[in-house]
Amino acid sequence: MSRRPLTAAFAASLVVLLAAAAVVPAPIAAAPGSENATESATATTAATAATTPTADLSASGDPRIVAALPDPATPDDRGEFVTVAAPAGTDLSLSDGEETVSFVAPGGAVAVAADPDATANLTDRPVVAPGLDLANGGETVTLRVVSSDGNEGGTGVVADRLSYDRSREGALLERRDGAWSWWPRALPRRNVTTHGPANATLFVLPDSPDRPISALKSADERILLAGYVVSSERVADELVAARERGVAVSVLVEDNPVGGFPRRSARVLDRLVDAGVSVRVVGDPHSFHHPKYAVVDDAALVMTENWKPAGTGGRKSRGWGVVARSPAVAADLAATFEDDASLPETAPWETYRVGRSFVRTESANGSYPSRVAPESVRVDRVAVIRAPDNAESAVVSRLDAAESRIDVLQPTVEADGPFVRALKRAADRGVRVRLLLGSAWYDEEENRALADRLNEWADETGNPLSVRLSRPGGRYGAVHAKGVVADDTALVGSLNWNRHSARENREVVLALSDPAAAAYFREAFAADWRASGRGAEPKTGLVAAAALAVVVGLAALRRLEFEK
Repeated sequence: MSRRPLTAAFAASLVVLLAAAAVVPAPIAAAPGSENATESATATTAATAATTPTADLSASGDPRIVAALPDPATPDDRGEFVTVAAPAGTDLSLSDGEETVSFVAPGGAVAVAADPDATANLTDRPVVAPGLDLANGGETVTLRVVSSDGNEGGTGVVADRLSYDRSREGALLERRDGAWSWWPRALPRRNVTTHGPANATLFVLPDSPDRPISALKSADERILLAGYVVSSERVADELVAARERGVAVSVLVEDNPVGGFPRRSARVLDRLVDAGVSVRVVGDPHSFHHPKYAVVDDAALVMTENWKPAGTGGRKSRGWGVVARSPAVAADLAATFEDDASLPETAPWETYRVGRSFVRTESANGSYPSRVAPESVRVDRVAVIRAPDNAESAVVSRLDAAESRIDVLQPTVEADGPFVRALKRAADRGVRVRLLLGSAWYDEEENRALADRLNEWADETGNPLSVRLSRPGGRYGAVHAKGVVADDTALVGSLNWNRHSARENREVVLALSDPAAAAYFREAFAADWRASGRGAEPKTGLVAAAALAVVVGLAALRRLEFEK
């Protein structure tokens, strides 16, 4: 990110802000929707569930609600259903407080629907009738086991209850691992897949900006490039050159980047389309299409960095990347690319850009030394992790399995989120944990407060956890990497450590299970860690007020500049 010079008017406004700083002590929150912003717990899911069994209902499992499709995006919502699982022969009732329907469970999971024919086109579950009319604006559905005397009017044993405050068009509300979440009905949910062994090239940015370019340059048959923003002319050069030599080239980007769609990116995408490259923009159901990967023939390039000068251009961001030469991994990511390219909300660039305005942004232009050289290794196993499919549970499970040490490099983390809780569990069982956070102007105050809090917890408990804020020292501009090394596994990808990123965004991460790969990224991490020291000098008095005032005054600029 390149900050704009302060204008005289803006500088004058800081005088007022400085005066106000003394009475505005609260820290400024992350810009809503920004790439690293966290999301409140109430926004991550619109559903809750309560299970209150009061009897031994079945030796093979209690009746329960497992899914609902309130808004199937059909005329008059034809085909809406609730999925219920129960042992065969169980007498059940479903009620929304106004209407109650009864049925006998045939066994397993079935869709309870008012229009079985329409529902059969929307689910592969067996369909039983009758069903309830589900409100798009919110509903509470109660599942009961009907009492033995046959009375159904609310006298049965409550087995389960589902509440949601609003539906999402075309989205299925599912219970997975005890939590409710919305999932696009038309989008396949993929599990973590593991492949290997594979030859891989490991690199860090801004030290090796030639590595992403050389990967694209090597294409003979196909390039599938997925990103949040694509604005690098160097990247465009290689995509156009590949298309001119007969390579099939397709690009996916986010349709609504924070702060607006950059004018620079629009020019790049226009150029790609003119050269015959297929460019599509991804809208709902993903909150953000945020991955940074490319499938190049039978190789997979996965990074933490965006396709822009600050990232792959090496002009600013500290990032990690890997090129895995594996037909299986490449095919795996190609399937994800096709999933997102085929979504109903994904549109051709030529259609999307009509009548749109684009925002002016500045381009990073820093210059940094190449201290960490790329390294080629033979990786034992490569696992493909995706959000929102499986990333949260997959990453947490790897943290929970760590026995010796965990190193994490992130711009920001959600203080009470599942990943930080997993770090504290690890430290509590004796695993050495180091967390290095960004110190960019828009994250520093929040990160400093979290670092102090976690370090105090570690000091009080005697647990081996330490948190520092990065000090780039001219080696890079700002931390943008989302990297983890847990024992002999390195995680490289786009996943920010907050629930929004894990549960709402499209993210891609590669887990490299191999001592050599882990050692490479741990050494890169250790160099940044040593340069950063523990925390930073506290700001007191007028210095603190001035710093806070600058954050207040620049908060409005953050949305426009965050993704440069």
